[in-house]
Amino acid sequence: MRLRRSTRRLAADAGLLALAATFALPLAWVVLSALDPDADLRLKAPDGVTWDNFDAVLTDEITFTPLLNSLLLCGGGTLLTVTCAALAAYPLSRFRSRLNRPFLLTILFATCLPITAVMVPVYALFVQVNLIDTMRGTIFFFAASQLPFAIWLMKNFMDGVPKELEEAAWTDGASALQSLVRIVLPLMGPGVAVVTVFSFVMMWGNFFVPFMLLLTPDQLPAAVSINEFFGNRGSVVYGQLAAFSVIYSTPVILLYVLVARRLGGGFALGGAVKG
Repeated sequence: MRLRRSTRRLAADAGLLALAATFALPLAWVVLSALDPDADLRLKAPDGVTWDNFDAVLTDEITFTPLLNSLLLCGGGTLLTVTCAALAAYPLSRFRSRLNRPFLLTILFATCLPITAVMVPVYALFVQVNLIDTMRGTIFFFAASQLPFAIWLMKNFMDGVPKELEEAAWTDGASALQSLVRIVLPLMGPGVAVVTVFSFVMMWGNFFVPFMLLLTPDQLPAAVSINEFFGNRGSVVYGQLAAFSVIYSTPVILLYVLVARRLGGGFALGGAVKG
């Protein structure tokens, strides 16, 4: 019996190690190739560590302008998504209606729709309303595409905040909006952090939307400009591509580090509803 359990445990450990290797090996290639002057598709230690690949890509045209565009697009889209999701989730969480469940099911269905299925009518609409090739139009569509799942997440987190806390605030004269901003949202910090990180990451790695809606090269984000490293005849400067990938991944890592405490925290309710 013990032998069988040990065999199963070893098999499970081996499976987890193999799964971890499938994620670790590409990351190791990116880091090593960024420091290798003769990088190729092979995973190997560089013969000599160099920063030439980073020096080659750290220019306004290749890195800084696309990264700034990405920060503007994703930051604006995330802020709009979190704000609208909180305002939409609040009545769904606090007020009971026969339409709540159909509305939530509709939202859940909307999250399953691929963006490619709606891009043709969206492109035609943006042309008619003069939002094509504009940063604000792309921000609006980013927020609209992430909003259904953000509302679903925000509502589930908001359900965990006791309504008694808001009722006490209402007794003191607070409005529903004031109780949302001053009581509910601070208490559901982990939920807001999850929605923020999820929305930002999904927008940050989105290639298709800005590729379709932005036409001016100076407005393209890093998710689109990375395509410039792939030559027309299959020639790729792998070292520079890896260096750019490291820089491109840094903002997402920093965002996760900044909100890591919130993600690991719980609702700071304590004994607020006792006594």
